[in-house]
Amino acid sequence: MPRAMMITPGSPTEAAPLLRLEFALSEGHGPVAQATLRTSARGLAESWVNGIPTSDDLLEPGWTSYEWRLRVAEHDVTAAIGPRTVIALRLGNGWYRGWLGFTGQRAVYGDERAGYAELSIRFEDGHVQTVVTDGSWRASTGEVRADDLYNGQTIDARLRDEAWLRPGFDDSEWEAVRLVDADADASELVPRSSPPVRRLRELPVAGVLTSPSGATLLDFGQNLVGFVRVAATGPRGTEVVLRHAEVLEHGELGVRPLRRAEATDRFILSGAADVFEPTLTFHGFRYVEVSGWPGEIDPAAFTAVVVGTDIRPTGTFACSDPLLTQLHGNVVWGMRGNFLSVPTDCPQRDERLGWTGDLAVFVDTAAYLGDVEAFLADWLVDAELERRATPAGTVPVVVPNVMKYLDTGFPEPGATAVWGDAAVWVPWALWRAYGHEQTLRAAYPLMTAHTRSVAAVLAEDGVWDSGFQFGDWLDPDAPAEDPGQAKTPAAVVATASAFRTATFAAAAAEVLGEAADAAEFGVLRDRIGDGFRGRYVRGGRVESDSPTAYALAIVFGLLDPAEVQTAGDRLAELVRAAGHRIATGFAGTPFVGDALASSGHLDDAYALLLQREAPSWLYAVTMGATTIWERWDSMLPDGSINPGEMTSFNHYAFGAVADWMHRVIGGIAPLEPGYRRILVAPRPGGGLTWADASLDTERGRVAVSWRIDGDRLVTDVEVPASAEAVVRLPGRPEERVGGGSHRFESAVR
Repeated sequence: MPRAMMITPGSPTEAAPLLRLEFALSEGHGPVAQATLRTSARGLAESWVNGIPTSDDLLEPGWTSYEWRLRVAEHDVTAAIGPRTVIALRLGNGWYRGWLGFTGQRAVYGDERAGYAELSIRFEDGHVQTVVTDGSWRASTGEVRADDLYNGQTIDARLRDEAWLRPGFDDSEWEAVRLVDADADASELVPRSSPPVRRLRELPVAGVLTSPSGATLLDFGQNLVGFVRVAATGPRGTEVVLRHAEVLEHGELGVRPLRRAEATDRFILSGAADVFEPTLTFHGFRYVEVSGWPGEIDPAAFTAVVVGTDIRPTGTFACSDPLLTQLHGNVVWGMRGNFLSVPTDCPQRDERLGWTGDLAVFVDTAAYLGDVEAFLADWLVDAELERRATPAGTVPVVVPNVMKYLDTGFPEPGATAVWGDAAVWVPWALWRAYGHEQTLRAAYPLMTAHTRSVAAVLAEDGVWDSGFQFGDWLDPDAPAEDPGQAKTPAAVVATASAFRTATFAAAAAEVLGEAADAAEFGVLRDRIGDGFRGRYVRGGRVESDSPTAYALAIVFGLLDPAEVQTAGDRLAELVRAAGHRIATGFAGTPFVGDALASSGHLDDAYALLLQREAPSWLYAVTMGATTIWERWDSMLPDGSINPGEMTSFNHYAFGAVADWMHRVIGGIAPLEPGYRRILVAPRPGGGLTWADASLDTERGRVAVSWRIDGDRLVTDVEVPASAEAVVRLPGRPEERVGGGSHRFESAVR
């Protein structure tokens, strides 16, 4: 059987290469029973068979740790096969060869794009004909003159000729291809296990604006990730330019937060009716500045195409406070935009990296909102590959670890709290949400390696007080230019996080029957706990006396029972003294609500959640946000953008509060992995009069709906047939119920 090779044009080109092969179908074997095309690329590959797109997938094969693995996409192309057949590929730069990271570097993985294809045709009599990428293919370029994920795409419709996609096209003037040296590439071609990136929805123009400088701006009404499809008719050679940004600043396109990313698409008209789709790029945007348009702007000519990994939505939430419901919607949009091939920090500026800390704090929310198991399990494979490649065998702060190629002046930091802890927190969250032992087992080497790397750097008394740490990143009291300047000492955050990691690692070892590891990690957990209490706790007061310190100590279980109330009371005092405004960063924010609620301060937790003045979750909503911001004040009250160099309007980390909303307001949480047993425990407060939440679990749909009717709380619960729910409601004894619909009434507290 012939072996497929990576192929590239014989001559370097900045225009997107086109690769094609025309061949005859084998004769004498009867009809084609099945035809399967497998494709991959160094870069991006779009594929057609006889002019028919092989799928609606985009940005294939996506971003993985290219040094070790490249995904292979598989497509059923049976219906496209003919007596003479053309396989066609268009190659993009993508993450492999395009600009990547925040240092202005390009082609960090390699300096040439290459495509891979293997077509297997099985006939009715069992004969198999195999056609592969090899030296017989031909190469040229077409209408895509430039493409880059950060900078955008240029399409010249004058060069568009789809005849090359079909049999009979004369490619004699095309050039020969060159085989890429397989021995120089150690990466393994692996079947795609993560869902593909696709068009998820479309949005029309919500408004056409004119900026103070006279620029024409399109407002799509939603901060989204994707591109704009444009239908245009105008004089041949007319260039239409689209510049994208998330916000307006004083009426003009706010491009400063993009840093080096140009986020600009250029479309050159053919003179006929043209339709442009820049499918080899993506932008994070709500607003688009249009220049060069022939004639008066027609809003119907522009459609925003939302792009992301095709993750099945599973969880819903709504309540009587429209701002809170909007906040939840913002979390959903933030996840949709940043779960694109890899879980990224942001989708718009010159960064878009798989920062581990963001995911570590957000993963529980993600596992409620969507079926993210396959997506994140695939990412965990790269986390382990990258960990093995670091000098100390520690989890890098971004996965895939492009940082090792960037001139950042930032050395590999070694073991890190929260960021490195994603190696343990993410698989444990997947286990809790889905209950699949094989997913936990696959991630177990990563979990144990990280836990042991933490153990190796602890002080003699079990405290983690050495090495680089991000700490409580983006504490709102930190200066704009130094987001790591937090009120809570980094060692307090690190030691508390290490305790949580050891706790989860010990529990995972028990689940998997690894008794020796369970004992080892149990001892480590106790050692860290003793060290934390001995060094940082005095009579329920935690060193630094900050909300994050108390939140982590309470929620992670680091305090003696007698100290929890003292710590909770002090946390509530601090929260009230701050006027129920946020005083926590990345590390503390996901846990402060639980710390308050579990220590008897539910009203303060609600007041914190519902605060509308900055810094708060709802401040951004009142400022028109439709996604979660990176900073609590990414946009200042006067409409100007935060002066810090690092400002994004689409970061999901602070959206981790939705996990609290799901469990405490909505009342849905797992009591056993995979929701075999479900906790139904809504805790109304904050003046809310109703809330609805639902979740599609492995066992079926769970739904909780509560209403306050006078002095009564009426709660309707739907439980899957194969599950059991424990129902805890104010004013009623705990009850256990089986599958079906149930109604409960109790007194409002």
